[in-house]
Amino acid sequence: MLIDRHDSSLVVDTLCDQTSGQNTIVSCFYLDFAARNEQSAANVLGSLLKRMVGGMERIPEEILRAFQQQKTTIGGHRPQLVNTVKMLQFITSSRRTFMCIDALDECSGVQQVRLLDSLKQILEKSPGTRIFATGRPHILAEMERRLAGHVTSVSAGPPEEDVITYLRARLGEDQTPDAMDEILEAEILEKIPKNIAGMCVVAIMLRPPS
Repeated sequence: MLIDRHDSSLVVDTLCDQTSGQNTIVSCFYLDFAARNEQSAANVLGSLLKRMVGGMERIPEEILRAFQQQKTTIGGHRPQLVNTVKMLQFITSSRRTFMCIDALDECSGVQQVRLLDSLKQILEKSPGTRIFATGRPHILAEMERRLAGHVTSVSAGPPEEDVITYLRARLGEDQTPDAMDEILEAEILEKIPKNIAGMCVVAIMLRPPS
């Protein structure tokens, strides 16, 4: 079974249910290909921080001061990435935290590098933090390179045999059998399962170094 946005939401809901009443933070962000130009590392982590702060009964003085200082700068700009990372380190270092990032591979280029490096900084300061992420398989190598020792992953794709069985069943329902010969059928059964394997999602758990 592939992990999609609905499945990621189930992970978040389960974490919220299991940690209810505890001194635990659960924060999530869903990346969207259509909005990738607005999804910088600063925006992703800023959104996670905003959700964390929004769920607190009392906002720590350090966080309030940081936001207040930012408001006094020219134009009242949003906190810089380095400042957002520091605030996340402060919050997550003192309590158990789960951060969930869906479709991490949709953050690409330099922004992906900045995001991964920032997550590593947070984990190194926050022993009680776990980050659950999903993405297509190609992102795994980059994550293992930049977060060596932090990554545990599991493929969430269907077995190739199941895909072939499904395709055979659908081909058997074809009402225009004369439109396909044995060569075309064999090509479909060979290429589609391989292409699906490349589209499968990897579920990734990032953790502090042991």
